[in-house]
Amino acid sequence: MLWPGTLIGAGAGFAIASIPGAMLGALLGQALDRRLQLRSWAQLRERLGGRPALRNDELLFVLLGRLAKSNGRVVDGHIQQARVEMRSLDMTEPAQRRAIAAFNRGKSGTDRVRSYLRVLKSQPHAAEGVLRACWRMVWADGKASVAERDLIELWGKWLGWTPQQIQALAHDYEPDRKPLATRGGTYQEALRILGVSATTEPAVIKRAYRRLLSRHHPDKIAGSGASPAQVREATERTRELHSAYTIIREQRNFR
Repeated sequence: MLWPGTLIGAGAGFAIASIPGAMLGALLGQALDRRLQLRSWAQLRERLGGRPALRNDELLFVLLGRLAKSNGRVVDGHIQQARVEMRSLDMTEPAQRRAIAAFNRGKSGTDRVRSYLRVLKSQPHAAEGVLRACWRMVWADGKASVAERDLIELWGKWLGWTPQQIQALAHDYEPDRKPLATRGGTYQEALRILGVSATTEPAVIKRAYRRLLSRHHPDKIAGSGASPAQVREATERTRELHSAYTIIREQRNFR
């Protein structure tokens, strides 16, 4: 992880007092990084420009605002979905005001989000929560445009997701679609859910399944401080993973 203040402090300290100065400068710079929550050069530039660094909840609503405006017009369904997301996160009134401001900034498209998403990459559960919320916003008006899909694919790439994994999430939120576990899901849908292909080796499929199962286990998520809504979503996701793995295993005939 990049800590700009730490690097600047170490460099300045070395120039003034060689190695001892670099060590002291790095310590002071790291304290500044932690206090200002600086984890990239982009965040430092925003701070120097007078704009505070984005919190994770604000980042989410910046992305949602950008999606809502991506086709040129924000409709009532987008506004309602933003309110649903605020309720699901059980936001306080001040947090809701920040979220609304972030959503409106997102519509303007002026915030640079790449550095924030790359930091979020180290938090798999939070990263997936962001992508799921983005797909919910996309389907809020009943359709997913090319512009919206391109944005989510780009953001997912910065979060370390493959196009197949990103597309698998999209299918969870398409209108009138029931969960895989209750609709007799197809082999192709099962492959998308696990993020594998029809030619992937069984051992790799097993690893993908176990990795996703570990990431989404409700007990693990509850222990990390997730909201009840997020735990319910994780429970449903776990059921889908079980169902998808069963379908693939039976189709490919392995144990």
